[in-house]
Amino acid sequence: MDSAQHSARHVIEVTDLRRVYTGGYEAVRGISFHVGQGEIFALLGTNGAGKTSTVELIEGLAAPTAGRIRVLGHDPYRERAAVRPRVGVMLQEGGFPTELSVAETVRMWAGCTSGARPVEEALELVGLRGRANVRVKQLSGGEKRRLDLALALLGGPEVLFLDEPTTGLDAEGRQDTWDLVRALRDQGTTVLLTTHYLEEAESLADRLAILHEGTIAATGTPAEVTAAQPSHISFELPDGYFVGDLPPLAELGVSGHETAGRVLKLRTGELQRAATGLLLWARDAGVKLRGLDVRSASLEEAFLRIAREAKANGALAGERTKEKVA
Repeated sequence: MDSAQHSARHVIEVTDLRRVYTGGYEAVRGISFHVGQGEIFALLGTNGAGKTSTVELIEGLAAPTAGRIRVLGHDPYRERAAVRPRVGVMLQEGGFPTELSVAETVRMWAGCTSGARPVEEALELVGLRGRANVRVKQLSGGEKRRLDLALALLGGPEVLFLDEPTTGLDAEGRQDTWDLVRALRDQGTTVLLTTHYLEEAESLADRLAILHEGTIAATGTPAEVTAAQPSHISFELPDGYFVGDLPPLAELGVSGHETAGRVLKLRTGELQRAATGLLLWARDAGVKLRGLDVRSASLEEAFLRIAREAKANGALAGERTKEKVA
């Protein structure tokens, strides 16, 4: 595949990206990833992981200390004029003039946007058409986030950057936003998303990367990232039964268990095998497994494990450093 074909397939390309701030703090430490056309890619990480620094570089707000970035085949910092009209950016806070109405705010923004869609259409997309004449200062936090999104979508962007897009939204508003983002993806828009809501990333992202201390700790589809985590089965032991009365847990593919009163919690990497064996046992024994809960591993579990392991590795490295100094 030649470079032209490669660039066409990868709308965003990040190669060995580094960002060092004045004073020597290295916020981004040589990360690489790509995002294809019509793909939703989520960047996750704990506070200080390097998400904001990375996104600012990809948006072209600063030049990287080292490494290479291409957005739509261009350097977003040095070729900003070629990139900016083709992207939309939703920041964490828009900073709108509070005395303007919603429609006036969109109209003002449209005057600075190439090929802006009609104001009514932009407001309809995010469910704010009925609030067009309301002043910005009278909007709820969730409505302001919708206004942020409307402005990001004004120019019909090919690439959309969403920074914590559903903060402040209620459950219905969050679901509406997810549906809109999926529809944009299906129409070919490429989306780079940052979020603290792991459920949001798990629901929306085609692929994701988890950052920790400026490096990529895990990447892949949500299913790939969670695959290394055990699934869980929990239920209340039937009256008169104990753990030893169950089939041998190892034969069911159970890797570990714990009890809380009469509730038994099992961990397994073979969920179907374990659940099937357990249900067959209950049927043959003529007992009911009250409170039965069978669930696959979640992205939250994978995220927390990565955070714990990284913290433990950091503590171990610190101890080794102390030993060398001593």
